[in-house]
Amino acid sequence: MIRLQSLTRLALAAAFAALPLRAQEGGQEGSTGGGEEAAQAPTDDSDARWFAIQGGDIYTGTGAVLRGATLLAKNGRIHAIGYDLDVPPEAKTLDARGYRLYPGLVAISSQGLLGNASGDFRDTIDPFHFRMVLGLATGITTTGVGSSVVKLKRFSVKDAVINERVFSTFAWSNNNPRGKSELRDKFAAAARYQREYREWQRKVKEQKDLPEPSKRGIDNNVLAVLNGDTTAKFSTNDRDELLGVARLAQEYGFRPVVEGCQEGWTIADELGRAGVRAVVTPRARRTKDERQVFDGGSSIENAAILHRAGVPVAITPATEGVDLGGLVGRDIMHLPLEPGFAVRGGLPERAALESITLQPARYLGVSHRVGSLEVGKDCDVIVTDGDVLHYKTFVQWAVVDGKVVYDKEKELFFAHIRPRPEAEAPRKIDAGETPPKPEAEDGEGEGEKKDDAGGDERRGDDEPK
Repeated sequence: MIRLQSLTRLALAAAFAALPLRAQEGGQEGSTGGGEEAAQAPTDDSDARWFAIQGGDIYTGTGAVLRGATLLAKNGRIHAIGYDLDVPPEAKTLDARGYRLYPGLVAISSQGLLGNASGDFRDTIDPFHFRMVLGLATGITTTGVGSSVVKLKRFSVKDAVINERVFSTFAWSNNNPRGKSELRDKFAAAARYQREYREWQRKVKEQKDLPEPSKRGIDNNVLAVLNGDTTAKFSTNDRDELLGVARLAQEYGFRPVVEGCQEGWTIADELGRAGVRAVVTPRARRTKDERQVFDGGSSIENAAILHRAGVPVAITPATEGVDLGGLVGRDIMHLPLEPGFAVRGGLPERAALESITLQPARYLGVSHRVGSLEVGKDCDVIVTDGDVLHYKTFVQWAVVDGKVVYDKEKELFFAHIRPRPEAEAPRKIDAGETPPKPEAEDGEGEGEKKDDAGGDERRGDDEPK
């Protein structure tokens, strides 16, 4: 018996040794895919598309900052972020020494950036239109369009739409009490159907012929919200209307997105308890109704107060289109300026950055792909020459899915403004090499140099961040 056991162990050892190296490694790494997964052939990287941005200060959007680090992408996804990375010799590289890397900005909603000002964007996406160039020059790489989410890929429309049917839009207005009553009835009916359907699912296992509950009279949009398939979106600024939306959400257990929310600061705690998510414009102005004794009207502290109360905040400008002759400085091209005013009202800078990156990505259901620089996410990056929230900062390069889709020096719009200095031929940065500090530009004084903490002292007391 002992000899038989020894022979069995030897046979098993020989069989294991005969397996491919990848299979042995899979077993050692604790793969949960079983023997079939462990026995797969090794991944062939011969056709992989590598891209590296080297030497820049990487602001990941999650609070971390890596000075003079490298971001490496493989096939359009972030493969690694850090120092002393092994960059394949065939990788395309971008020398970002002296610049900053941020996640591509996410516009909660926009008009015209895809080349069309109206109509069904799926039929009219123009990846060569000048509006798309202006959007990328702003730093926007992803935008909401109606109820869908689209990337500004440029030169291509393949896989541009990354999410569809994000929102179900509802109205809640004090000027339409009948509409509010009807909407509440729709939520009540959908919630009742939900309970009946769950009960039917439980009983049908034993009673096979049990009829399914009827959906007659059930609003599919409301049911989609209660099932978590879409997000309820409201548009209101009034305190009483905001309270009504919050109480409806608490009663039926969903988390609404509210656009406007100008008087949200007056009831921030109630909105936070209800799980409301706000889309605000810090520079928007609303006059208080003097007939009311409680707080009202707009406040530049709105975003900060909402944030402190646990209400996620996304920021959008006053105009969501490209306005070249009207409301200059307030259109979608100036999206990064708006969070600066929220900072002046007390919003922390990290929350301000998240308000145009990670938070709108969460609202749009695409935060697993965009909104921050993390391994596994899409390589959507903007490279800037300063703080992205500073009005003097320019986007030098925009990268979408690991491809450079915008280069300031190669476009007509801003190439003449503070052109980049003549750079040396691009080269890969050796491991352990410390990138040199950027030299001050002509006309910049000591007060415009970066401080030791990595901040930007160019901002004056009267200037927005």
